[in-house]
Amino acid sequence: MYLGRVVGRVWCTAKNPQLEGQKLLMVQPLTPELQNTGKRVVCLDCTGAGAGEIVYCVRGREASFPFLPAEPPADTTIVGIVDSIHLQRAAKSEGGAAAARGESAARGESAAPRKSPPVRVPRKGSSC
Repeated sequence: MYLGRVVGRVWCTAKNPQLEGQKLLMVQPLTPELQNTGKRVVCLDCTGAGAGEIVYCVRGREASFPFLPAEPPADTTIVGIVDSIHLQRAAKSEGGAAAARGESAARGESAAPRKSPPVRVPRKGSSC
């Protein structure tokens, strides 16, 4: 699974008959910090996601599972709309060499990673 932001919609008049009635959206893959990464992808949507929403997607064979018993020819499907993201990343220190020499331990400092604040994902129609 990976995170993405809905950036557009795809309309097509000539398509596989199993895609009739399915919504196709253009999704920009994102890092956990919500930075763009990679190329945009066309995804089937089983959640009702809209433009600008943060979503998570699945790829491969599992992309058709949300539509069972039908098996549309899907390579990527949006399977969830993200409300919030909470990350725990190691804080960048002033120098990795100091930690390698054990200077932080000598000063009595903890080497435990600091928690970063949650990334808030505004929902459509919310006042966030």
